[in-house]
Amino acid sequence: MLTEDRPVDAAAPGQPAGGRRPDDPLRRAALWVTAVVLPVVVVLLVLVRVVGDDGAPGGADDPVADVEGAPVPQRADLPPLPVAVPPVTPEAEAACPALVAALPLELAGEPSRRVESDSPFAYAWGEPPIVLVCGVDRPAGLEPTSPLIQINGVNWLVDTDDPGAIVWTAVDRPVYVQVTVSADTDSAPVTALGPVINDTLPVQEVRPGG
Repeated sequence: MLTEDRPVDAAAPGQPAGGRRPDDPLRRAALWVTAVVLPVVVVLLVLVRVVGDDGAPGGADDPVADVEGAPVPQRADLPPLPVAVPPVTPEAEAACPALVAALPLELAGEPSRRVESDSPFAYAWGEPPIVLVCGVDRPAGLEPTSPLIQINGVNWLVDTDDPGAIVWTAVDRPVYVQVTVSADTDSAPVTALGPVINDTLPVQEVRPGG
């Protein structure tokens, strides 16, 4: 009896008989990374997004901060302060904008506040207020023999006639700059203003009356 020889499927080199692919360890590792690591990364990203939106600095409810992380001073939540001023002169229009633009939002620990004034060259801080007016009239008390106080390079005439206030007037600039503080306030405000005045208003000879 003759036996018919049937062809046998030859397996590809490195592949077991029957057509089943060998178990690739690299492929198994890749599938494990996809199945386990990727969901963990997604969860971490979601957590970072939630925490960043709710509690990280820079959120909508956080105060504005400068590049070093210190909060930028804001205007005080105080009503506008009426400030009486003299008429604006051409000298004030020429000299005062630079000074007012350089004034700090915080002076001697007091935040700035809005003013109501007929001059754009009035500024105020805190309560009791510290009030600056650039371009005031020459002080009546400025005489050749008037004692002046020099602080940080600025010559000030000090008027203490009002028992409730002290009036400091810078008298060695192209315009007179007046700073009014309460009677119990020391020289800290004018001390802090000295560098600003020096940077924005050139020094000139004092012009006493008489």
